[in-house]
Amino acid sequence: MSLLTDISSSVQQVAEAISIAIGVEVEIVDDKLTLVGGTGIFRDRIGEKEEDGRLDGRWLYAQMLRDGATEFIADTEKCESYGESLAPAGSRELAELCTPIALDGATIGIIGLIALREEQRAVLIDKERSMATFLEKMADLLAAKAAQNALLRAAESAKNEMDTVLETTHEGVLAIDRNGYIKHCNDIAAKLFHTSRGDMRGRHISEYMLGSPALGVLETGRGYTEKEEVYSSYKGLFHFIVTVKPYQGERETAGAVVSFRDIAEAQKLAYSFSAGALKYTFDDIIGESEAIRRVKNQALMTARGSSTVLITGESGTGKEMFAKAIHYSGLRGNGPFVTVNCGAIPENLLESELFGYEKGAFTGASDKGKAGKFELAHGGTVFLDEIGDLPLHLQVKLLHVLQDMRFERVGGNKIIMADARVIAATNKDLERMTEIGEFREDLYYRLSVIPLSTPPLRDRKEDIGLLAELFLRKYNAFMNKEIEGFSDEAWRAYEAYDWPGNVRELENAVEYGVNMAFENVIGLDAVPARLLKGDAREARGEGLPLSERLRACERDIISRELERCGNSGKTRLAAAKELGLSRATLYRKLAELGIP
Repeated sequence: MSLLTDISSSVQQVAEAISIAIGVEVEIVDDKLTLVGGTGIFRDRIGEKEEDGRLDGRWLYAQMLRDGATEFIADTEKCESYGESLAPAGSRELAELCTPIALDGATIGIIGLIALREEQRAVLIDKERSMATFLEKMADLLAAKAAQNALLRAAESAKNEMDTVLETTHEGVLAIDRNGYIKHCNDIAAKLFHTSRGDMRGRHISEYMLGSPALGVLETGRGYTEKEEVYSSYKGLFHFIVTVKPYQGERETAGAVVSFRDIAEAQKLAYSFSAGALKYTFDDIIGESEAIRRVKNQALMTARGSSTVLITGESGTGKEMFAKAIHYSGLRGNGPFVTVNCGAIPENLLESELFGYEKGAFTGASDKGKAGKFELAHGGTVFLDEIGDLPLHLQVKLLHVLQDMRFERVGGNKIIMADARVIAATNKDLERMTEIGEFREDLYYRLSVIPLSTPPLRDRKEDIGLLAELFLRKYNAFMNKEIEGFSDEAWRAYEAYDWPGNVRELENAVEYGVNMAFENVIGLDAVPARLLKGDAREARGEGLPLSERLRACERDIISRELERCGNSGKTRLAAAKELGLSRATLYRKLAELGIP
């Protein structure tokens, strides 16, 4: 779009004003020889091209765009450079006075005064000089209008660009003037203060950040970075990390930009980077037990190849972590890792999600089609989670894909090659499912080329301490707390529990404890109620008669003393002395209480 087209309404108004003032027809073209404004017979031709739009032609307007000089043609029939006109049949151009519209040294268009009758030509010939001066003034007027419009568009574009930048950032941003009043803010800032942008603009920053050091920055002209600040209002308590940068006017600080983010979100982000949440390796799988070491070693060897892997194990045992560790430790580690949850996607959409679809393949399909997960995983790994929930009709197609790594999109007939390693996972018994016909036996064997089984937490209880400490550090950072550990009673409840939800349940229990702890340790009152049932409650004697509770306490005391002193003949004698018992009494109690 040309500069004159942008101001087409103003161009038309100028054309009509000139025509009324002088009494001749007017046409105005832009730098592409497009008719932008006109009167009389030319008005109906707006949008068409003069001289066939040939900018490199030898005709009058094309030469003027190149040369930039005013021209007067007293007799068009005798002018060799006067090309065919846009004037309709039955009309003939007799004379023309035209001048370029120049802006910053470039010709952006032409104004032409055209005589279609002899009396109009006589007027042009008689007043050529004064009309040329007038026409040049009108050209200057249009050039100024075009320049002004270009500046407005540039300013609007810059504003839109800045608004986009402000809305793209993950921080709240306020711009305040010299007196502390909010001139601009983004949506994040409004959301952090539970209000709207319109409500914030024009208000003083003290209404949201009472006593803000940003007001001091306006006085000193010295900003600050990443300062922790807390503000209280009727809408709640706000805990931010704040940065303030002043901006200068001609002689003094004209205002400041305040950027801030919620401290809890900042801590979560910091933890995600420090914990390596973006890429899992085998080092991120915590555990020193024999069970976890064995499966980690198996998985590490598996990572070196490209064979299909089937990871089985109970929910919450870290199957996806193992899948990611295998991917990022292998030759495909720089490629994509694409996850498909076969149990979370509706059955009627799962095929198109896996293999993609062509445009118009079904009602609601994108008119551009869509690539499937196998295409997106090209050069990397596709992780099929909850593979046991895959419908039988898709099991057939998946089997064919695994056999020759080629497929067709839904609604398409083009063969697509897939270069992706497949890792599948399930918490279901696929062998049992094959026996009862719920899972194809041939697909099961094709998936389980390399089987891995993640151990449940109850089979690796020696890892509970390492995991609990890890989760404690994590949620201390999330919640800005300083919980130091667990009380003995709480820890015994953790150890006695079977953890049917495995590592995920342990993490949830620690998160609950960090939330509920009133002191610097997680006590029994900060242990989830489900952990205090069954074995854990029995270990503490709850729900039992007094005699049984005393028996449980006695067993616990003697067991701990034997652990401290040792369980040989001599050390048992030392333990008996510490407890104030004879050796015979100690042996009798060991038998009665069932202590080995």
